[in-house]
Amino acid sequence: MTTSDLIIIGGGPGGYVTAIRASQLGMKVTLIEREHLGGICLNWGCIPTKALLKSAEVVTTIKHAGAYGITVKDFSFDLKKIVERSRAVSSQLSAGVKHLMNKNKVEVIEGTGKLLGKGKVEVTDKSGKKIAELAAKHIIVATGARPRILPGLEPDGKLVWTYKEAMVPETLPKSLLVVGSGAIGIEFASFYNALGSNVTVVEVMDRVMPVEDVEISAFAHKALEKRGLKIITKAIVKRLDKTKDRVTATIEKEGKSTQASFDRVIMAVGIVANIENIGLENTKAVIEKGHIKVDEWSSTAEPGLYAIGDVTAPPWLAHKASHEGTICVEKIAGVKDVHPLDLGNIPGCTYCTPQVASVGMTEAKAKSAGYDVRVGRFSFLGNGKAIAMGEPEGMIKTVFDAKTGELLGAHMVGSEVTEMIQGFTVGRALETTEAELMHTVFPHPTISESMHEAVLDAYGRVVHM
Repeated sequence: MTTSDLIIIGGGPGGYVTAIRASQLGMKVTLIEREHLGGICLNWGCIPTKALLKSAEVVTTIKHAGAYGITVKDFSFDLKKIVERSRAVSSQLSAGVKHLMNKNKVEVIEGTGKLLGKGKVEVTDKSGKKIAELAAKHIIVATGARPRILPGLEPDGKLVWTYKEAMVPETLPKSLLVVGSGAIGIEFASFYNALGSNVTVVEVMDRVMPVEDVEISAFAHKALEKRGLKIITKAIVKRLDKTKDRVTATIEKEGKSTQASFDRVIMAVGIVANIENIGLENTKAVIEKGHIKVDEWSSTAEPGLYAIGDVTAPPWLAHKASHEGTICVEKIAGVKDVHPLDLGNIPGCTYCTPQVASVGMTEAKAKSAGYDVRVGRFSFLGNGKAIAMGEPEGMIKTVFDAKTGELLGAHMVGSEVTEMIQGFTVGRALETTEAELMHTVFPHPTISESMHEAVLDAYGRVVHM
């Protein structure tokens, strides 16, 4: 039996970042990963989808080159090379994580980890053969999640896809149905639409990207439809009937059923935590709503056992997993001034066109929480840089506590807002009020000036609108 200070089961953005921080704190760390270092995010999620979306962005820019005074003749794209570039980016970064593990002296074992009880983990290979038995005072479960499968709408990898198949298409579908309008669904819808597919999105809720502020969601809806997407809200895909190369979907909306035929279907209806077959039954860990229940330090009900990332409660975001893992090991190591993670300070980003980003409370949630709010808005139509870039479609919305000036939330839609949201995230972490934000000097010309204007607007001082 091999003994470590810390065992981490899962090498995704939660697991590997936590391993590095633990090593920095002087711990002997063993990381168990059954497939790819970097996890789903780096290999089949966050990173490769952004590579695909960048290709789509370039295609879109070339299509509209005339608006910039540029003539492009004989334009085409190679789908195979687009996919190959995406996979190459993932491979490069996965190799980088392996280098980081070596650099930080983290022992990596390729296999599947299973909890055997207090402080013990068994590792098996793909055939199920036991290859190691480990012991540690502290064990962190970071096994992530997988796509949610709805009965009767099961992916087959050919006509009905999960995100994995959607990232490596051999041919471009002429028509595509995307079931679900969360970040994953809308990003794929945006990618395929940009390349020329006829895309339909079906969402069970009353609006796309339902976790976002109502105004931002409505703005994004119109912008996506303007780009050619067909969006059906308050609807359910009841069944999928397949032929050799087509899928007929039965879509129910307001009690009425219609049918439509598609080349391919992407299922993007959420995730399911990977809690099976990892030995949780051998511990006191509690499962709540399909996820491992933890406290503010990521501790489970089993002493010495912790859980981070998608295997725990939402939001299910890579940066949340990394940060809570860092907090967890710093608490274990006795680092002074460690603070629990404030979920209200975790930004969310959707990399469709236009991009969507947010942090903190929506206006509706702030009001339901009892706040008297001041709301500011600013359109990119009043921003010189956005107009110069040919990207005037966007807006910033800020929500403040009218009594204290606290920034309760910020919501954005438009070009590069996924890069700008961090400004408001830092502001919330520093407990910034409107006074500091109004006195902050924003560089000109930048799209980020719209952030300043949205703050000024909340207090009747907007300049360029």
